[in-house]
Amino acid sequence: MGIFDKGVQKTKRSFFERLSRAVVGKSRVDDDLLDAIEEALVASDMGVDTTLKIIDNLEERVHSDKYVSLDELTDMLRDEIGKLLDISEGEEDAAEPFDFSKKPYVIMVVGVNGVGKTTTIGKLASMLRSKGKKVVLGAADTFRAAAVDQLTIWAERAGVDIVKQNMGADPASVAFDTVKSAVAKGADAVLIDTAGRLHNRVDLMNELTKIRNVMRKVIPDAPHEVLLVLDASTGQNAFQQAREFARATDITAMAVTKLDGTAKGGVVIGIVDQFKVPVKFIGIGEGVDDLKVFDKKEFVDSLFSKEDFNK
Repeated sequence: MGIFDKGVQKTKRSFFERLSRAVVGKSRVDDDLLDAIEEALVASDMGVDTTLKIIDNLEERVHSDKYVSLDELTDMLRDEIGKLLDISEGEEDAAEPFDFSKKPYVIMVVGVNGVGKTTTIGKLASMLRSKGKKVVLGAADTFRAAAVDQLTIWAERAGVDIVKQNMGADPASVAFDTVKSAVAKGADAVLIDTAGRLHNRVDLMNELTKIRNVMRKVIPDAPHEVLLVLDASTGQNAFQQAREFARATDITAMAVTKLDGTAKGGVVIGIVDQFKVPVKFIGIGEGVDDLKVFDKKEFVDSLFSKEDFNK
């Protein structure tokens, strides 16, 4: 089983069960079959707009010849979803999601409480440390003490440095101290945790802008990445969170957590399609090694593996 197979098992099972029921006894792609495919895609939380885009494209492709085999239909779906995930302008190295020619490479991590934001930072720190990178964490989520404590535990576990202040401290001050420390230590990467709240978007926007501005006093082009963490199991709520954070700051990448525990894995496809921001990491378990670099081809292949489709 590949690393992505584990992450999409529940989504794949739900999708294929719905699709298998729809194609039983069918020899042609008719409106009923397209409706069933649409229902299966929506049920995986791909989102209505993205689903309709896929259905319209499928309908156009089978228009000239209504008869296609199940294998051909599978390939069409795989192709359409693959195109939606392919938003890059050039070739990407899936094994190296960051440009470490910029040193230190500053990553500001955002997301609401409960999505696994701090855990993702810890796992990412461990991943980078295992690749020989020198990492510094910044505990700029000073809104709740548990966030600082949790990040400190992860820093110790990953064997990386952490910069922190007392609860209630100015997050921008923590971020400033973190990047300054990282420069002094010759670090390769900086991961800045931020407060996970959306109750007042103006406050959030102001805080993230302030953090960005003070970091630029040390590193003029920081942050190099703004990583939004989303919980796949929240389905359509993940779309709303992405929309709110996109309004508050310039999101450049996403990490989708808890993918292994939900049948709503289609949210990955829908969010990439709607926001044109790449997913760089997926969380497929609780272990420190269960944060994986996202490879869109492997993800689609896992979702549409034919041996499962024909069961």
